[in-house]
Amino acid sequence: MSTPDEAYIKRLVPLDFGSAKSVPDSFVWPQASDEVHSGDVLTVPVIDLTNPNAPQLITEACKHGKMKAVRSPGRITGYGIAHIQSLFSTTMWHEGFTIVGSAIDHARLLWPSDYQGFCDTIDDYQKQMKALAEQLMRILFKALSISVEELNWLDDPTNSSGCSLSLQLNSYPPCPEPSRTLGLAPHTDTSIVTILQAKTSGLQVFKDGVGWILVEPEPDALFVNLGDFSRILSNGRFISVLHRVVVKPIQRYSMAYFFRPPTDFVASPLLSKDLGPGEVPRYRSVTVKEYLDLKGKHLEKALSFIEN
Repeated sequence: MSTPDEAYIKRLVPLDFGSAKSVPDSFVWPQASDEVHSGDVLTVPVIDLTNPNAPQLITEACKHGKMKAVRSPGRITGYGIAHIQSLFSTTMWHEGFTIVGSAIDHARLLWPSDYQGFCDTIDDYQKQMKALAEQLMRILFKALSISVEELNWLDDPTNSSGCSLSLQLNSYPPCPEPSRTLGLAPHTDTSIVTILQAKTSGLQVFKDGVGWILVEPEPDALFVNLGDFSRILSNGRFISVLHRVVVKPIQRYSMAYFFRPPTDFVASPLLSKDLGPGEVPRYRSVTVKEYLDLKGKHLEKALSFIEN
């Protein structure tokens, strides 16, 4: 018996993006034409990790629900649709390559005699992204008074604890009717942190009372987005930002690195030593696996199912 994801993939009709003269009905998102707040671009704090005040600046940025840019110093694996695609009935204008661990098996098929350079580059990039994600999490956990000694999956060189570490290479092909479709549907990430690199605009975040706001790329910087597990662990102090990707008449690429704890990890505001006697946890304790199941069924309403 096929899984929901496999059943959905069988229903997909491949589209030759390069020859498309219009957007097929299966790709039409009515909300793609939602008005973007005119003349407003999200001001993203740029934080240099070499700054002695970086931990305080990062913590403050997280509280305001803004994405932040960290100054850059100097089957899951394989080609296919976006991982969140199976949660939606409308198709997204997107294709990509997901890498978990080594990309060598797939790369060898693409370039039988010249795959090693690609694999070495990807392996080095993932190693650096993992180190950066762990550095950021240590800062966040310290701000929340969460003891990192209790988290055996943090700073695990071989990932023997089973964290979900994945690199998504995104392609948003040129679109003949950008106002009729979306590159990625509105969603929050089911990670602790997501680290994004993009050189062209297309990312938008939703701000209550305002609407969708464009996020302009920051040269020589990486965007860092907090996922739902940061929100749970912080008891709502840190915000997992609702975001989407719009498409353009031109090609857009991006790379996103996701760090999620092992499926048996119990995420709970009670891990924080900052909860006072009179402070009630906003969210009940939940394993990563249980929350992922809730997210698959209820999308952005998943958090409401674990609220106290």
